[in-house]
Amino acid sequence: MSQAPPKDTARAKAAVSNPLPAPKRLASRARWIKVRMGILCGVLSLGLGLLVSAGYTIMIEDGSAWRELAESQRQRRLHVAPKRGTVYDRSGGALAVSVEVPSVSMDAIELLRGVAPQRVPLVARDAANRIATVLGIDPASVERRILAKRRFVWLKRQISAEEADKIRALAAEGAEADRIHGLSVEGEGRRYYPRRELAGPLLGFVAPDGEGKDGLEYALNGELRGQPEQLRGLRDRSGRLVFSDGVEDEQALAGHNLYLTIDQGIQFVAERELAAAARTFEAKGGSVVVIDPATGEILAMASWPLFNPNDYQESEPTSRRDRALTEAFEPGSTAKIFTLSAGLAAGVIKPTDKLYCEKGAMPVDNVVIRDTHPSEWLTVSQVLALSSNICAAKIGLSLGGDRLYETLRRFGFGEPTGLPFPGEASGTLRPRGRPWVQVETAAASFGQGVSVTNLQLAMATAAIANGGELMEPLLVRKVTTATGEVLREAVPRVRRRVVPAAVARTMAELLVAVTEGEGTGVEAAINGYKVAGKTATAQKTDEATGRYSLDRFIASFVGFVPADKPMIAIAVTLDEPMLEHAGGVVAAPIFRRVAQMALEARGLIPKGATRADLSELSRSPDPAYVAYAALRAAAGKAPPVQESVGSGPAPQGKLRVPDMTGWPAREALKKSFELGVVPKLQGSGLLVSQTPPPGAVVDPGSSLTLVFEPAS
Repeated sequence: MSQAPPKDTARAKAAVSNPLPAPKRLASRARWIKVRMGILCGVLSLGLGLLVSAGYTIMIEDGSAWRELAESQRQRRLHVAPKRGTVYDRSGGALAVSVEVPSVSMDAIELLRGVAPQRVPLVARDAANRIATVLGIDPASVERRILAKRRFVWLKRQISAEEADKIRALAAEGAEADRIHGLSVEGEGRRYYPRRELAGPLLGFVAPDGEGKDGLEYALNGELRGQPEQLRGLRDRSGRLVFSDGVEDEQALAGHNLYLTIDQGIQFVAERELAAAARTFEAKGGSVVVIDPATGEILAMASWPLFNPNDYQESEPTSRRDRALTEAFEPGSTAKIFTLSAGLAAGVIKPTDKLYCEKGAMPVDNVVIRDTHPSEWLTVSQVLALSSNICAAKIGLSLGGDRLYETLRRFGFGEPTGLPFPGEASGTLRPRGRPWVQVETAAASFGQGVSVTNLQLAMATAAIANGGELMEPLLVRKVTTATGEVLREAVPRVRRRVVPAAVARTMAELLVAVTEGEGTGVEAAINGYKVAGKTATAQKTDEATGRYSLDRFIASFVGFVPADKPMIAIAVTLDEPMLEHAGGVVAAPIFRRVAQMALEARGLIPKGATRADLSELSRSPDPAYVAYAALRAAAGKAPPVQESVGSGPAPQGKLRVPDMTGWPAREALKKSFELGVVPKLQGSGLLVSQTPPPGAVVDPGSSLTLVFEPAS
């Protein structure tokens, strides 16, 4: 049995293996632990620093890019087009409204998600064919849009309800292999004009992209369209929207509503009478402007040809122009109103003066000025009534070119009226940089060598009517939000005084002579009222020769009624009427009919007359027949009259044909339909014969042949 070594020997061995004393050994071990801890902390700090640096780079430096990537993966952006504001007339009747119709869009990336690269062309072609069959569009175009792999693209806008249902069926078919992913049917606003052609050139139209492209829709597009906004929502793997924050108030995005100064009733009558006269006299175009002279409010602004904004693609661009604003023309004899006003204001002439008319011909420089009605001496009122160019030229020459020019500028000619309307013409007065020479001053006195728009002419005439103040034209009465809050409201504003009030009153009295007695505008007279006005028959310039044409004219009439307390001012122009070109024959009857309706709408009835009388006047045969009969009489021919073959009430179940000889086509057609017969038209102009003849007894639904001839 071995013995344990002595204790001293064990200590000696321990001392040999651990040469350091115990305290020092412990200190060395502690230092090593600290080193290892330091290294570990350093490594951890370095790792944390790298992590923080990477996080800073990702979240701060590259944050926007990563956020965009994340949103593209998890969120869907919806472009919300707000409801376009409504356009109303002065009484609150809707002229342009927005309705929601479906449109189909596509997410091409979603459609091709999970499709193997080699199969993409086949899948794209198959989907394109199926979509194109439903929508009736070109399959190749759809295929190109799919292969472009865009997140959003319109396939077809403003589709029918049937097409929308079929597209939804394609996107929701049961079998996964047959389903077309990425198709979406969304509601989109479409502009609708409930009155069809009414005020079409004035309103303009809205394109499928929701932007106004003409007329007021273009001029006030910013206010009508509202504030487009994008909404974000979460989507699932299939791209379906499962959450959206929405908007707090949908009305806050909607466009503003416009209330115009236009009166629908007056606008309708103005358009109807303008169209009837244009067709009767085969005019190229025309316009009618109706003004409230006290406020400058535009009650009607008719233009012909018309167009339907609901089907604007079917109209020519020239038909979409509002001719009252965009077409400048030589005013002709209507300019004599302003020349005589300038002469009276300057004291060059007095209302009681007589002027020598040179017996119908007066040379000025190298030009001879002539009168249509040669005379020797004329009073100032006769100068207007008989429309003497020579006397007007003498007054203009007495004023001098500078004073005449300044007066015409003060009446608003040669500058835009300031309406918020695209393409408004300013007209021209004289070449820039030089004054008029003598012959130019004489020509401008009776409306040659200068150009105006029909709106300028109406506003200048209204200035005479209201006592000599040129008003700012008002077309937009007020603007409101979708909730009815009034943002702004127009107030009448005087631009400047053009002539003293006494001169304006004198001119009103002088202009009455034009519509009475031997005046050139007797067709504008209204029973029970004094009508102040002026006719014009201005030759147009031949672009080929630079000279005045012998067969192309602008026929016009401007005036106001009642002459003593004007309520309505109207300017009428017809461009190139072919069958007759005199303003008193072509334009004056339009003035009369529109003025009658406007006065009736305002509750004004002549003394001793009733509303029934006015209504009967508005239903009377067109006044063009009066001119027609006069022309035939001048040629030694009797007016066309058919003998009646019978009279009295028709037998039971039968109809008696009325005598419509001399009626325009519009009135004859209306009467035929009311009667219950089928009209067959031949020719154009005014009715000269009908078969069966007047008084004949026919069965309901029988044919009635109507033969028309031009009123010339």
